[in-house]
Amino acid sequence: MPKSILIVDDSPQIRKLIRSYFDCETEFEVCGEAVDGLDAVEKFTLLNPDLIILDASMPRMNGLQAARILRSMGSELPIILFTMHAEAISDSDASAAGITSVVSKMASISELSKCVEGLLRYA
Repeated sequence: MPKSILIVDDSPQIRKLIRSYFDCETEFEVCGEAVDGLDAVEKFTLLNPDLIILDASMPRMNGLQAARILRSMGSELPIILFTMHAEAISDSDASAAGITSVVSKMASISELSKCVEGLLRYA
């Protein structure tokens, strides 16, 4: 059974781009999408993904807040913060929130894929 990914971003275009890439170019399965942090927490409990790709800046609940809640629920799954503002997020802030890795949206989608593969390949 392929490893599953939950995509969390308030932009439908970004969600579609990530889903299309992972559906066509990898053996990983996108199990669902969420539009903000609150939606991510709800979908996590329903879908039980192996990894979450999480935007930092979203309405209702941002990515760092969502990551903290997921960690407080006992989740140890990898969480990648995929953000336009990677340089503004310190390693200590990301780590304190339970973020496994931070990837800039300015990087290529293949950079995100390499990060996902590194975290899921041997998990």
